[in-house]
Amino acid sequence: MFKKLCLFLPLIFMGCNSDKHPALETVDKVDIEKYKGTWYEIARFDHRFEEGCKNVTATYELRDDGKIKVINRCTDIKSNKQKEATGVAYTVDDTNSKLKVSFFRPFYGDYWIIDLDKEYKYALVGSPDRKYLWILSRSKTIDEKTKAMILAELPALQFDKDKFVWTIQE
Repeated sequence: MFKKLCLFLPLIFMGCNSDKHPALETVDKVDIEKYKGTWYEIARFDHRFEEGCKNVTATYELRDDGKIKVINRCTDIKSNKQKEATGVAYTVDDTNSKLKVSFFRPFYGDYWIIDLDKEYKYALVGSPDRKYLWILSRSKTIDEKTKAMILAELPALQFDKDKFVWTIQE
Protein backbone atom coordinates (compact mmCIF):
# COMPACT_ATOMS: atom_id res chain seq x y z
CA MET A 1 0.00 0.00 0.00
CA PHE A 2 2.79 2.41 0.94
CA LYS A 3 4.56 1.70 -2.35
CA LYS A 4 1.37 2.53 -4.24
CA LEU A 5 1.02 5.82 -2.37
CA CYS A 6 4.65 6.66 -3.12
CA LEU A 7 4.22 5.96 -6.81
CA PHE A 8 4.44 9.64 -7.67
CA LEU A 9 5.90 11.16 -4.49
CA PRO A 10 9.03 12.61 -6.11
CA LEU A 11 6.90 14.96 -8.20
CA ILE A 12 6.51 17.14 -5.13
CA PHE A 13 10.23 17.85 -5.26
CA MET A 14 10.39 18.70 -8.95
CA GLY A 15 9.95 22.41 -8.24
CA CYS A 16 13.40 22.76 -6.72
CA ASN A 17 15.65 24.46 -9.28
CA SER A 18 19.40 24.13 -9.27
CA ASP A 19 21.69 27.08 -9.90
CA LYS A 20 24.10 24.87 -11.84
CA HIS A 21 21.80 24.78 -14.89
CA PRO A 22 20.81 27.66 -17.16
CA ALA A 23 17.14 28.50 -17.55
CA LEU A 24 15.18 25.77 -19.30
CA GLU A 25 13.29 26.96 -22.35
CA THR A 26 9.77 25.69 -22.96
CA VAL A 27 7.59 25.72 -26.05
CA ASP A 28 5.99 29.05 -26.95
CA LYS A 29 2.38 27.94 -26.58
CA VAL A 30 0.40 24.82 -25.66
CA ASP A 31 -3.24 24.37 -26.60
CA ILE A 32 -4.59 22.49 -23.57
CA GLU A 33 -7.56 21.25 -25.61
CA LYS A 34 -5.14 19.51 -28.00
CA TYR A 35 -2.84 18.33 -25.20
CA LYS A 36 -5.56 16.64 -23.15
CA GLY A 37 -6.16 12.94 -23.56
CA THR A 38 -3.87 9.95 -23.12
CA TRP A 39 -0.12 9.97 -23.69
CA TYR A 40 2.10 6.88 -23.69
CA GLU A 41 5.46 7.06 -21.98
CA ILE A 42 8.24 6.19 -24.42
CA ALA A 43 11.13 6.87 -22.03
CA ARG A 44 11.82 8.45 -18.66
CA PHE A 45 14.62 9.30 -16.31
CA ASP A 46 14.46 6.60 -13.67
CA HIS A 47 12.77 7.48 -10.40
CA ARG A 48 11.20 5.58 -7.56
CA PHE A 49 7.55 6.24 -8.36
CA GLU A 50 7.70 4.37 -11.70
CA GLU A 51 10.25 1.78 -10.69
CA GLY A 52 9.46 -1.60 -12.22
CA CYS A 53 6.65 -0.24 -14.39
CA LYS A 54 5.61 -1.00 -17.95
CA ASN A 55 2.65 0.23 -20.03
CA VAL A 56 2.94 3.69 -18.49
CA THR A 57 0.35 6.29 -19.50
CA ALA A 58 -0.68 9.77 -18.43
CA THR A 59 -4.18 11.02 -19.12
CA TYR A 60 -5.12 14.69 -18.86
CA GLU A 61 -8.72 15.89 -18.50
CA LEU A 62 -10.01 19.43 -18.10
CA ARG A 63 -11.94 20.07 -14.92
CA ASP A 64 -14.83 22.49 -14.50
CA ASP A 65 -12.64 24.80 -12.38
CA GLY A 66 -10.08 25.21 -15.18
CA LYS A 67 -7.52 22.92 -13.61
CA ILE A 68 -6.37 19.66 -15.16
CA LYS A 69 -7.04 16.20 -13.77
CA VAL A 70 -3.98 13.97 -14.17
CA ILE A 71 -4.31 10.18 -14.11
CA ASN A 72 -1.05 8.23 -14.25
CA ARG A 73 -1.21 4.48 -14.78
CA CYS A 74 1.33 1.73 -15.09
CA THR A 75 1.59 -2.04 -14.77
CA ASP A 76 4.04 -3.58 -12.33
CA ILE A 77 6.38 -5.77 -14.38
CA LYS A 78 6.69 -8.48 -11.71
CA SER A 79 3.10 -8.76 -10.44
CA ASN A 80 1.31 -7.53 -13.59
CA LYS A 81 -0.94 -5.43 -11.31
CA GLN A 82 -2.01 -1.99 -12.46
CA LYS A 83 -1.08 1.04 -10.38
CA GLU A 84 -2.88 4.36 -10.62
CA ALA A 85 -2.38 7.80 -9.15
CA THR A 86 -4.68 10.78 -9.64
CA GLY A 87 -3.48 14.34 -9.30
CA VAL A 88 -4.23 17.88 -10.33
CA ALA A 89 -2.32 20.39 -12.44
CA TYR A 90 -2.61 24.03 -13.35
CA THR A 91 -0.79 26.27 -15.80
CA VAL A 92 1.35 29.07 -14.39
CA ASP A 93 1.24 31.46 -17.35
CA ASP A 94 -0.53 32.17 -20.62
CA THR A 95 1.80 29.92 -22.63
CA ASN A 96 0.41 26.82 -20.86
CA SER A 97 3.90 25.29 -21.26
CA LYS A 98 4.77 25.43 -17.55
CA LEU A 99 2.51 23.54 -15.23
CA LYS A 100 2.45 22.74 -11.55
CA VAL A 101 1.38 19.17 -10.80
CA SER A 102 0.45 17.59 -7.49
CA PHE A 103 -0.42 14.11 -6.40
CA PHE A 104 -0.03 15.06 -2.73
CA ARG A 105 -1.51 18.49 -2.17
CA PRO A 106 -0.39 21.01 -1.09
CA PHE A 107 2.95 20.05 -2.67
CA TYR A 108 3.36 20.86 -6.37
CA GLY A 109 6.19 20.09 -8.78
CA ASP A 110 7.22 21.51 -12.12
CA TYR A 111 5.99 19.92 -15.36
CA TRP A 112 7.55 21.86 -18.23
CA ILE A 113 6.76 21.10 -21.85
CA ILE A 114 10.13 21.51 -23.54
CA ASP A 115 9.28 20.22 -27.01
CA LEU A 116 5.95 19.49 -28.61
CA ASP A 117 5.14 18.20 -32.08
CA LYS A 118 3.03 20.70 -34.02
CA GLU A 119 0.38 17.98 -34.41
CA TYR A 120 0.68 16.95 -30.74
CA LYS A 121 2.02 13.50 -31.62
CA TYR A 122 4.93 13.61 -29.16
CA ALA A 123 6.11 15.76 -26.27
CA LEU A 124 9.31 16.17 -24.27
CA VAL A 125 8.54 17.08 -20.67
CA GLY A 126 11.00 17.79 -17.89
CA SER A 127 11.93 19.74 -14.83
CA PRO A 128 14.24 22.78 -14.71
CA ASP A 129 16.62 21.00 -12.31
CA ARG A 130 17.17 18.32 -15.01
CA LYS A 131 16.26 15.47 -12.62
CA TYR A 132 13.11 14.44 -14.48
CA LEU A 133 12.51 13.94 -18.17
CA TRP A 134 9.91 12.07 -20.19
CA ILE A 135 9.33 11.38 -23.85
CA LEU A 136 5.58 11.03 -24.37
CA SER A 137 3.68 9.98 -27.47
CA ARG A 138 0.10 9.58 -28.60
CA SER A 139 1.02 6.08 -29.71
CA LYS A 140 2.90 3.29 -27.94
CA THR A 141 5.99 3.81 -30.11
CA ILE A 142 7.78 6.58 -31.95
CA ASP A 143 9.69 6.23 -35.18
CA GLU A 144 13.49 6.17 -35.17
CA LYS A 145 13.78 9.54 -36.92
CA THR A 146 11.71 11.27 -34.21
CA LYS A 147 13.60 9.45 -31.47
CA ALA A 148 16.96 10.52 -32.94
CA MET A 149 15.78 14.12 -33.28
CA ILE A 150 14.68 14.25 -29.63
CA LEU A 151 17.89 12.65 -28.38
CA ALA A 152 19.99 15.08 -30.46
CA GLU A 153 18.51 18.11 -28.70
CA LEU A 154 19.19 16.85 -25.15
CA PRO A 155 22.87 17.88 -24.78
CA ALA A 156 22.03 21.53 -25.54
CA LEU A 157 19.29 21.34 -22.90
CA GLN A 158 21.78 19.80 -20.45
CA PHE A 159 19.91 16.51 -20.08
CA ASP A 160 21.91 13.27 -20.12
CA LYS A 161 20.32 10.95 -22.72
CA ASP A 162 22.09 7.97 -21.14
CA LYS A 163 19.83 8.31 -18.10
CA PHE A 164 16.76 7.27 -20.07
CA VAL A 165 14.87 4.10 -19.18
CA TRP A 166 12.99 2.97 -22.29
CA THR A 167 9.46 2.00 -21.32
CA ILE A 168 7.98 -1.36 -22.25
CA GLN A 169 4.66 -0.72 -23.98
CA GLU A 170 2.58 -3.80 -24.83
